[in-house]
Amino acid sequence: MSPPQKVIIIGAGPAGILAALRLREHNHISPTIYEIRSEPSTLGGAIGTPSNGLRLLHRLGLWDALRGRGAETSTLSLHGIKGQILGQMDMTSWSRQKTGFGYLRIRRTDLMDVLYEAARRADIPIHFGKRLTHIVENDQNITVAFSDGSSDHADLLLGCDGIHSTVRSIYVDPGMVPEYSGISNAYSLVPTSDLTIAAESISGLNMTLTTDGLLAVSPCTPDGELTYWFFSRELAMPASGETRDGWEERGKEQVETIKSTVLDLIKESEGSWGNILKEMIKQTETLRFYPVYRLPVGGKWWRGRCLIIGDAAHAMPPHASQGVSMALEDIFMLSNLLVACPDSLDEVFRLYEQKRRPRVDEMHTVAERNGGVRKKTGPWQLWLKELATSGALGVYSFFGLGRLGLGQKPLAYDVEEDMC
Repeated sequence: MSPPQKVIIIGAGPAGILAALRLREHNHISPTIYEIRSEPSTLGGAIGTPSNGLRLLHRLGLWDALRGRGAETSTLSLHGIKGQILGQMDMTSWSRQKTGFGYLRIRRTDLMDVLYEAARRADIPIHFGKRLTHIVENDQNITVAFSDGSSDHADLLLGCDGIHSTVRSIYVDPGMVPEYSGISNAYSLVPTSDLTIAAESISGLNMTLTTDGLLAVSPCTPDGELTYWFFSRELAMPASGETRDGWEERGKEQVETIKSTVLDLIKESEGSWGNILKEMIKQTETLRFYPVYRLPVGGKWWRGRCLIIGDAAHAMPPHASQGVSMALEDIFMLSNLLVACPDSLDEVFRLYEQKRRPRVDEMHTVAERNGGVRKKTGPWQLWLKELATSGALGVYSFFGLGRLGLGQKPLAYDVEEDMC
């Protein structure tokens, strides 16, 4: 088998465009992207990307543009329910030394603007309004067909179409279906100009544990013009089950009540931080709600000439901020293996899976563990959790444990050093 000359990519989200950019630049493979949406999406909150992902974005030549649109939010400040500071830490002190990068929070729409512009400059075609219906392959190529009657063929097919991947469901692994994690998020973007002067000083990631979930706040633009906040909590599945109508009704219900719910949870918060939180919630005009789904570990990632990557293959809860980073690591691993094994896609995919599974499983475990702070707890349990967390952060800071890389070593992982 000769090296791939053309790749069809299903999905024009971050994974799809980043894959196209890397394969064109590094492998000289001609990419064509097909997207089910009729136009670029304008929805989304703010995405966090730590050191391991930022280093790869830099290698793709995208770092400067993204840094100009996002906010450095490497510092974590934990606040008590009464508004007091429980402790602080730099989440990337060690990994920044190893990689040169910290943690960037950026609006999803800003991220996509940068990626679409990069695709335009690289002359990568993106076709919108394309609903995939069928995939067929033979010894020479793989063919995709769409609901509008059009079709295309290539040497390689990548499914980059997210957790509800059509490529996975109709071709690679139909039995693998997403499952509800038990956690749901509500989020909003609030112009800082609508808040008090004190809000302009918000920096880093600020978290407040409550009896009913986690409230987090951070800037997501370079000068702090926009403040991003989310409330992440345990929430039962709708009585009607995992249906679209059931979740739409639950979402409407949550959006209508979430402001009063959060305000009631933080009613005892005092001081500057307590006032900022309350004002921010009150000034929020638009809220978005989404239930957090994940894919069970395991499952097939490839079939014949087709590989699924990113969330299409291994969607995990967002509690480790690794969505974009995992997709980037997938892309770089695939790209480098296509160079190392130019004559056999089977060997490329076999080695890819062998190398990526342990890393993906590790980060899946981290994300699940981080989700624990979002679960319901009683007032006394919350007090004990605050006490324990404050003590742990104090010890971490006093003894300079960040210098040892505790909790940060996965953020310094370099996929390109994992080729040996």
